[in-house]
Amino acid sequence: MLGRTQIGRLVALGAVLWFLVALYIRFRPGAFQEPVSTAILFVTAPITGWLSVLLCRSVGRLSANQLLSGVALVGAVAMMLDGVALRWFSGIYGFDERALHLGAAWLLWGYGVAFAVVLVWQGWSRRQSAQSRF
Repeated sequence: MLGRTQIGRLVALGAVLWFLVALYIRFRPGAFQEPVSTAILFVTAPITGWLSVLLCRSVGRLSANQLLSGVALVGAVAMMLDGVALRWFSGIYGFDERALHLGAAWLLWGYGVAFAVVLVWQGWSRRQSAQSRF
């Protein structure tokens, strides 16, 4: 269970991360239209996913059993902001439809990778704690 302070910190983190990524998409639309740049963004997603999980853990001061909930909360906040922005304020991301489409794909990929990272992390942590008991 997450405490109120943790929830507040994680909601704020989700909003800040969403805002930074939205700015990146807006001011770097070419990064989503060049095949090499796009490939680099997608290939480096596991690294940024891992860093996002570490950031969630640090900012939220999460214990091991709170990590999945914390990362899910940050992702939920960012995804809801994406949904609202894409529906009613898509100009936030810029006005190039192709960059908008590819940027949205990158966002979805990034969320999925971050969730996969936290699941792998928790599985590894459980395995390590089970092995240390023997």
